[in-house]
Amino acid sequence: MLLTSGLAASGAAADPAAKFSPRVRSLVGELTLDEKLSLVHGGNDPDSVGEAGYVPGVPRLGIPSLRLADGSAGVRVDKPSVVMPAPVSLASSFDESLATRYGAGVGREARALGTDVLLSPMVNTIRIPYGGRNFETFSEDPLLTSRMAGAEVRGIAGQGTVPVVKHLAGNNQENDRQTINVVMDDQTLHEVELPGFEAAVKAGAGAVMCSYNNLNGPSACANSDLLTGILREQLAFQGWVMSDWRMSLTPGSLPKGLDQEMPDGTYFGDQLKAAITAGTIPQSALDTAVGRILGQLDRFHLLDNPARPSRDLAGLTSTAQDVAQAGAVLLRNEKATLPLSTARSGKVAVIGYNAKTPKLNGGGSSHVLPSAAPAAPVDLIKQRAGSTTTYTPGYDPAGDVVPADALSPAFTQGGGLPAGAEGVFYNGTITAPSEGDYSIQLQSTGGGGFFQVDGTASGLFGDSIAAGYTGITVHLTAGPHTVLLYGFADFVNPLKVNLHWVTPAAAQAKIAQAVAAAKAATTPVVFAYDDSSEGLDRPDLSLPGYQDELIDAVAAANPRTVVVLNTGSAVKMPWLAKTAAVLEMWYPGQKGAEATTALLYGDVNPQGKLTQTFPVDEAHTLVSGGAGLYPGQDGQVAYTEGVNVGYRWYAGHKTAPLFPFGFGLSYTTFAYSGLTAANASDGGLDVKVTVRNTGTRTGTEVAQVFVGPSPEVTAPQPSTSLGGYAKVTLSPGASRTLTIHVDPRQLSYWDAPAKAWKRGGGTRAIQLGSSSLSTRIAVR
Repeated sequence: MLLTSGLAASGAAADPAAKFSPRVRSLVGELTLDEKLSLVHGGNDPDSVGEAGYVPGVPRLGIPSLRLADGSAGVRVDKPSVVMPAPVSLASSFDESLATRYGAGVGREARALGTDVLLSPMVNTIRIPYGGRNFETFSEDPLLTSRMAGAEVRGIAGQGTVPVVKHLAGNNQENDRQTINVVMDDQTLHEVELPGFEAAVKAGAGAVMCSYNNLNGPSACANSDLLTGILREQLAFQGWVMSDWRMSLTPGSLPKGLDQEMPDGTYFGDQLKAAITAGTIPQSALDTAVGRILGQLDRFHLLDNPARPSRDLAGLTSTAQDVAQAGAVLLRNEKATLPLSTARSGKVAVIGYNAKTPKLNGGGSSHVLPSAAPAAPVDLIKQRAGSTTTYTPGYDPAGDVVPADALSPAFTQGGGLPAGAEGVFYNGTITAPSEGDYSIQLQSTGGGGFFQVDGTASGLFGDSIAAGYTGITVHLTAGPHTVLLYGFADFVNPLKVNLHWVTPAAAQAKIAQAVAAAKAATTPVVFAYDDSSEGLDRPDLSLPGYQDELIDAVAAANPRTVVVLNTGSAVKMPWLAKTAAVLEMWYPGQKGAEATTALLYGDVNPQGKLTQTFPVDEAHTLVSGGAGLYPGQDGQVAYTEGVNVGYRWYAGHKTAPLFPFGFGLSYTTFAYSGLTAANASDGGLDVKVTVRNTGTRTGTEVAQVFVGPSPEVTAPQPSTSLGGYAKVTLSPGASRTLTIHVDPRQLSYWDAPAKAWKRGGGTRAIQLGSSSLSTRIAVR
């Protein structure tokens, strides 16, 4: 069960209202019961800007209404906004100053667009490579996550926008996220999952969003150990806790630490009023929740009706491109294939659907409409490579309309559900003309949903790269197969769905065209993507559709093949050895084409590093050991790896990854020398190292310090963990001596019985290098 610090006797008896300012105490005292209730749940905005949530104010007391917007990768309202690179791209920069700039830009945009509260950042751990929202969070490493989270929160808060850190805690998978019970020991919770939340709280987060999942039994949104014992007592959080959207709650969640239900008042409206009136829930619990909310409105000066800033589209767009460039990771570059040049690259064949229709972001609550039409990578490459540049999609995810005679009963293209409806709108069969892999696609407007083939293969639709197309690839034998379509329509617009597919014959014809183009070119550049989204984890580590087969065929035809990836997380690369270069651009936002071209042609030197381990395949991951590890068994998922998440697990199990944590190449080279480590005055360590640029181009390196276990600690410890890092830019031949501070926390462990952090003593190994596996020099 969950171990917590517990409440001191004095703390349990203390009046929470005593912590509120006189202004807040006065307001709470003047509010009626109904007015208080209106502040602890969402409502309907009469002047909606398409925000995620709305809380009506109390005009007679000068309490403003609040608009809450999704903001992980830009501001998600009904107006176009700047699509920012995915947070995993930001984290891959290992640059806190850039994270603060990112947060400040999005925070200003949020206020300028009429919102007050930004539901960002997401700081959950990247635990499984399949995670549907891996792109929306930062890292598998708690230190990197905490530094990036704290920096982004400072940026958001500095604009007068309330940052909401999410999702507390254990929301590390999308499959069954609303029902799964996460079983995580107290040491793992504190050392792996909580550091990002702690950093965000210290940096000034105004609210925390609790997660859908249960945590060691109770719902995370009704877990007094988590919300009170840990969040408020241990982490000293003074803000308010809101629920994730449409979280299944009860009025009893309020005294357990939940302050606000979103997006409506199903439980914290009339039901809570009845419970307070009956005396089953004390009035003081409601007053405390209201005080916490008003306390943050006071702190962010929202009670003073501040003026909203103007939009800075030029500045935010510039930040978007800088982040996309800084977060790009060069994974392979044989014989210095990159950077491209007109002289060396010759005739370029651009291949791939997302070279023409750019992949900007992931699906779900981080999906933002661009403020300007994004450039297509192929068009910018043509400007650099010349008129001989060719383009072929190689794989078209839209495919062709499924013939009417292949569906029984009849399926009406463009049909679906009326506005506001939800449920199954097709249950029938689809007949495959021959055996093979079929990519089945849905295009939808006015809503979304999921579909199943033969009862097991499933996919989401509603947000996708291909003008609304989202699909799955399934192997079908010749003959009929069951298809079920389940959807939900917007409240205003009906759900309309078109059903398409890519047959094996059509796929092979497209691949053949791409192979012919590759053979005729000097350098093929293949763009590939995945479709990660909130709500559903990826079924495997393959690229969707026929993209792996496409890359393999093109690389076999021309060994100078360059691959550009727009993926949200790790993918396997069965074609890797055949390629000349691989550049991971993540979901790069609306300036992705410009950033990609600048990197391909060497205007910018790649500097990003992986924040997550890329496994070789599905059989070599932390969760390959059975359903109990993922996606769950009997309603729960067990974190039996403990503190050994990510690269720590690979090191402990001596399992070779495809690419390790911290990995990233450059167009130049670096050498390390003179590593020393000394005790620091704060109980940490100061590690010094000299980094030299031994190549011919100016470049940026991230020197990473990894710390071994303490010989004096009996509690579980990872065999290696990131202790600190520093980023340095050097011209050719230049060198700089860096001092990388290892904070005492990185030398400590959570003593669960004592409910406290304790520093591990004794002699520890200190290693330094450019990734978790390239620790080239070491001291003890």
